[in-house]
Amino acid sequence: MADMNFGKQIKKVRTDNKLTQEQLAQKLMVSRQAVSSWENDRNLPDLEMVVLIAKLFDISLDQLILGDEQMTNKLVKDASEVRKAKLMVISISLLLIGGLCFLSSAFTESRIDSNGMLHEPYFFLIPLGYLFLFSGVITWIVHFVVKRKKR
Repeated sequence: MADMNFGKQIKKVRTDNKLTQEQLAQKLMVSRQAVSSWENDRNLPDLEMVVLIAKLFDISLDQLILGDEQMTNKLVKDASEVRKAKLMVISISLLLIGGLCFLSSAFTESRIDSNGMLHEPYFFLIPLGYLFLFSGVITWIVHFVVKRKKR
């Protein structure tokens, strides 16, 4: 199986299990055209679909993709892109939460009682805002370092 490409491997596994393209497509909840395009090497499934196919036929991922350098490279690239996207989403979320802490703090009413004591009910918003902003900036920097390193 090592000298086969991914399309031939999918087709072999499907036919060995006596399934039509339509039956496989139904099991994977994709179109028959998707299965056909995989088998004819017009397109490659994403990592989640490859895992699902391996589970469906009770074979290892190695068996399914072994020897198909194009498929292996795509899976590695997909995983890298997902990691980068997650870092970006985390970074933006942290920055937004930090900004919201500062904004909330600005609209929180503080008061001074008759003894001259300052009462701020949400005093923790400013330090939290700095914490989230700092974390967001660090995550953003890590995202770009990872992005540059992959080039």
